[in-house]
Amino acid sequence: MSSGTKPVEAAALLISDLFTKSGAQGYGLTEQQFQCILQQVSDKYLPGAPAERCRQFWSELKLEELALARACAAGHERAWQVFLTRYREKLYDIARGITKEDSRARDLADSIYADLYGTSERDGCRVSRLNFYMGRGSLEGWLRTVLAQEFVNRYRKTKRLVSLEEQAEEGVQFPSAKSEPVIPVDVRLGAAVDAALEQLAAEDRLVLASYYLDNRTLTEIGRLVGVHESTISRRLEKLLKGLRKQVMAGLVARGMNRGQAEEALEADVRYLQVDVSRKLQETRSAAFQQDKGSD
Repeated sequence: MSSGTKPVEAAALLISDLFTKSGAQGYGLTEQQFQCILQQVSDKYLPGAPAERCRQFWSELKLEELALARACAAGHERAWQVFLTRYREKLYDIARGITKEDSRARDLADSIYADLYGTSERDGCRVSRLNFYMGRGSLEGWLRTVLAQEFVNRYRKTKRLVSLEEQAEEGVQFPSAKSEPVIPVDVRLGAAVDAALEQLAAEDRLVLASYYLDNRTLTEIGRLVGVHESTISRRLEKLLKGLRKQVMAGLVARGMNRGQAEEALEADVRYLQVDVSRKLQETRSAAFQQDKGSD
């Protein structure tokens, strides 16, 4: 056996083992389909990573939940029945926690079933939102995020459909502007993000604020801090990876295990109890002055 074939055989054995552990066959998926799913996930989160790193990453996924979700997305009826048995009441409970009212909770939970099951097609392929579940956090946590986003989307749609003129004609008294509904997110995530941003160097905050708040190009930011745009590109990538690592460590330090921390990091940034924009803006002037002073 040549040394070149060993990594290939190791990968094949691992995929076969993961396929068995996931129970994917019982949901109607083949080993080849399961391998494609694993490859899709690693391509998204570890593009260009060595094969050994990808194999380690696959082993850390929520394999059974990933197989169930993708089998549902592919239209396998047994998988869908398992999904309903396992998650129907959980969806209602999550929705009730968001809406605070039973009938609205049922309506909210029921509203996402068509998107999850996949009742439409695009380019001959079944369209299911479950295809976006990647198995990094729990399926229940992912569904919680989906419901929260749907709730906010419906809230926004309602606000647009009811015009000010119609309300005025009905004699509605307009109160002061209300903020959008706040979807509960573990406060530990906000605290960890806040702490990670606090630890950033002034110039790093300047770079992040310039790119994400001011929509400056890499070239413009490079001129601002006196480096080439390629350096800014690498710096942004390094900053984001560093922030994620710091937030992960902060969550673990606040009592979460790694799986819970990964799930928390999937939360929509809009629901954090910390204003990320303000955090970057409040030190931008000081950062700019510090940067100029170092020229």
